[in-house]
Amino acid sequence: MQDTPLQGIKVLDLTQIYQGPYASFLMAMAGADVVKVESHAGDRIRRNQGAETPLAFAMLNSNKRCLTLDLKHPKGKAVLKEMAQHADVMLENFAAGTMDRLGLGWDVMREVNPKLIYGTATGYGVTGPDKDQLAMDHTVQAAAGVMSITGETGGPPARAGGTPSDIMGGIHFYAGILSALLARNATGKGTRVEVAMQEAMYFVLSSEFASYHRTGELPERRGDKTAAASAPYGRYECRDGWIALIVVSEPQWHRLVTLIGRPELADDPEYANPMLRHRFEAEINEMIGSWTAQRSKDEAYQLIRDNRIPVAPVRDVGEVMNDAHMHERGMLHRMAHPYIGDVVLPSSPIRLSEFPPVPLEFFHEPGADNADVLADWLGMDDAAISSLAEEKVI
Repeated sequence: MQDTPLQGIKVLDLTQIYQGPYASFLMAMAGADVVKVESHAGDRIRRNQGAETPLAFAMLNSNKRCLTLDLKHPKGKAVLKEMAQHADVMLENFAAGTMDRLGLGWDVMREVNPKLIYGTATGYGVTGPDKDQLAMDHTVQAAAGVMSITGETGGPPARAGGTPSDIMGGIHFYAGILSALLARNATGKGTRVEVAMQEAMYFVLSSEFASYHRTGELPERRGDKTAAASAPYGRYECRDGWIALIVVSEPQWHRLVTLIGRPELADDPEYANPMLRHRFEAEINEMIGSWTAQRSKDEAYQLIRDNRIPVAPVRDVGEVMNDAHMHERGMLHRMAHPYIGDVVLPSSPIRLSEFPPVPLEFFHEPGADNADVLADWLGMDDAAISSLAEEKVI
């Protein structure tokens, strides 16, 4: 019986930092046997032999087994190739060309296992003039156009909070791997899956591209305001914080103006649709801001929510980590780690009705699963494993 969606799928995960590990985390939480292959020093995010490992690493590397392997050692390469014969998927997100230089690239590994799904995640892709450009989320946000439209009016470009380029890249990486697995079911053949963060971010700016196409003018940085000609659409200050709201239908507009004490605007023809209201954007924002300024964040949020208008409190990360809704749904879990301490860890946001969620497990230490993985995957006995350890292959 199939207990998890990816039960029986074996994954060699050579990825590090955020983009690749998020894709392999999603696979692990779908039940795949994900083996995180690290150097003896471990993933670069681990620090001080694990004692200072940040929460981000714990979030992205739950439910994986950890194998240390020196990929510059001839026996290390041989072990990886032998494991690849048993693998369904192999993932890497090194700089373009790194795996080829190691003699472990797609052209080699497809000969080792013609059914292998080989995933390559980069910042700009493995072809084209920018393929060797070093990429981090910060710089990809700049190259992808996100910074150009982020920031206050008249101010400098700004980065979006978090690491959206990494995570969007990881989501597309995961989707590509699943697509390739489905194709293999039909063809029996493996394939290379390639995802570039810059390209994964393109659709994020759909509204801005549409505005540029419609007007011929480059979208400006406008703080919280959208490139779409729509109002109201903004953040509004309360006595003790902020709320964010947007109106997307005329009934919502009618309910909002009635709530804030301006019911006469509901039937005013000059405010009859979002495009018309956009001409009065500043005036509308001032009206709403005057109303919210007299109320607490929670009161304003609840009143607007009760009137079925899209709204949310602007919450800090502490409030989000303690979100009762996500805890009740099983997305967030309170756990205690031996050296990280009390933490909140997320599960996978992907749910399938016919499969129970996979229990969340803490990340493993570098090489913690060397013996188990090599015995399970390759049938190695204790003597062979000890020999590899003595030679510092593992």
